[in-house]
Amino acid sequence: METVKYHPTIREMPANLRPRERLLKEGVQALTDVELLAILLRTGSTGGSVLELAAVVLNRFRSLRELLQASIEELSSIKGMGPAKATQVKAALELGRRVAEQKVDDRAVIRHPEDAAGLMMEEMRSLDREQFRALLLNTKHQLIGREIISIGTLNSSMVHPRELFKSAIKRSAAAMILVHNHPSGDPAPSQEDIGITKRLLEAGSIIGIEILDHLIVGDNRFVSLKAKGLM
Repeated sequence: METVKYHPTIREMPANLRPRERLLKEGVQALTDVELLAILLRTGSTGGSVLELAAVVLNRFRSLRELLQASIEELSSIKGMGPAKATQVKAALELGRRVAEQKVDDRAVIRHPEDAAGLMMEEMRSLDREQFRALLLNTKHQLIGREIISIGTLNSSMVHPRELFKSAIKRSAAAMILVHNHPSGDPAPSQEDIGITKRLLEAGSIIGIEILDHLIVGDNRFVSLKAKGLM
């Protein structure tokens, strides 16, 4: 006769192994991704504990970035999840994304490419489509606005000078930094990226709004076309 494997619940686990108790005692930084997700899920499935369910979810999507991009339907299809748990996970991940996006000082001064990348990296690295955005600056290079100029396909983001400079003129911007992402995670500029940058530089020169840089964002990496001498 086959022995049925018993899966202990969180309450039946030793206190020093329970995620919530560990969080209270050791701090949130001490917990693994699996343990943090288990706290969100609260209960496991009929076939396993909540820690095992959390491990299954993370193995299914391989990384937190892919989990962030997963749909409610994809999450709900995992045995033991369902719509309620799927929405809890999506809501928590979205809150984390918004916290990363939110900045205390909206008048940040952009002095270096790293300053601009720091403002946009967390928000743009997880996008599944190319987006072309602009950081609008005043004469002191303080940030006065962020604009989404266009949303493209998996590997292309077309932008017209008219759309770009319409936003800049409306906000009375003196300068701007262009930013777009590569969903592949590789920020290496393409010939198309370089060509578009040159056309926009020419338009900016005519209008009188300086384009200081064009950043390409990948997966926690970025390339500055200015620093590479490509503009």
